[in-house]
Amino acid sequence: MNSDFVIAMHSLVLLANKPDHMANSETIAENVCTNPARIRKVMGILRKNGYVKTKEGIGGGYLLSCDPEKTTLSQIYLVISSGSLKPNWCTGDPEQECVISSNTQSVMDEIFNEAEQHMQSFLSQLTISSVLDRIKALE
Repeated sequence: MNSDFVIAMHSLVLLANKPDHMANSETIAENVCTNPARIRKVMGILRKNGYVKTKEGIGGGYLLSCDPEKTTLSQIYLVISSGSLKPNWCTGDPEQECVISSNTQSVMDEIFNEAEQHMQSFLSQLTISSVLDRIKALE
């Protein structure tokens, strides 16, 4: 899994903490501890999918446009990182005569697909607000 999902969640939780507050990419980047270009990339995906809205120009930035009580981590994962559990490369070669080499890829694909389904199920039980609540409980 790449870090885009964590960046997206951090950004959404930051915006949910002050629902009427707009934050620009520099402000979010400082809070997330990354660069503004990376924030703009992730926030662009979230905007395209209706989770945030933007205001251009001076004083512009990002504003939460989803309900943090109803928006699940699963929904965010689907638009940001779906399929990222599966590695880009898998060992073996389906053309080999060896049963191990020829079948490892398909079996590992099944395992990663099952793992993704379990993770999606777990993430569907959590919302942006529940993450914010967990963070605030640490104060």
